[in-house]
Amino acid sequence: MLETGFWVIFLAGLLGGGHCMGMCGGIVTALTLNLPAGQQRWQIMLSYNSGRILSYVMAGVALGGLAEAGLSLLSARPAQMALLVLANLMLIAMGLYLAGLSSAIIGLEKLGRPVWQRLQPLLARLLPIRRPRTALLAGMLWGWLPCGLVYSATLSALASGKALQGGLLMLAFGLGTLPNLLLMGVFADTLRQWIQRRPVRLLAGMLVAGMGLARLLMLVLQA
Repeated sequence: MLETGFWVIFLAGLLGGGHCMGMCGGIVTALTLNLPAGQQRWQIMLSYNSGRILSYVMAGVALGGLAEAGLSLLSARPAQMALLVLANLMLIAMGLYLAGLSSAIIGLEKLGRPVWQRLQPLLARLLPIRRPRTALLAGMLWGWLPCGLVYSATLSALASGKALQGGLLMLAFGLGTLPNLLLMGVFADTLRQWIQRRPVRLLAGMLVAGMGLARLLMLVLQA
């Protein structure tokens, strides 16, 4: 089940390109503004995204470790099952949002805004970015941008009940988001036009929702 979870989380990150474009497009544009084309641009973009993924992994380790400690004090199986159900319901909600069929997930993103309001000024101080080391720090801050897709993945990390597994799940998610966000820094306009096409959004959203529904059915069959 966990190995399947890695692929599901990876694909959710990969297919969530439309959401990534909306949430992170402005930040990517600001971070890459006036950077010359070529090797330096790629180094900067890789550093940004390495920092962002590192933040995801840290969150996964923390939540998985927290769950590991909590489950040792509770009846572990029912509690973990409840978390897995919640994580997959979130995945379904995110798929419906990506498809343009529901906006319920947006309310969840409001929960992270107070933290982001404190971190955003720190990110602004790092601009303009000219070195990979500075880009890495900016990426680590960027990783805490309120995002329903990230929150869905972190619930899976929490439901894993293990610090290491939680970190690996978030690494899989971060790697899934990497192609979209790397290309966004180089082909922003072209990628935006393609991802925002109605058929593309609908297909991606239905695939994400379908993965969440399939995992829910697996949980029911295993219960």
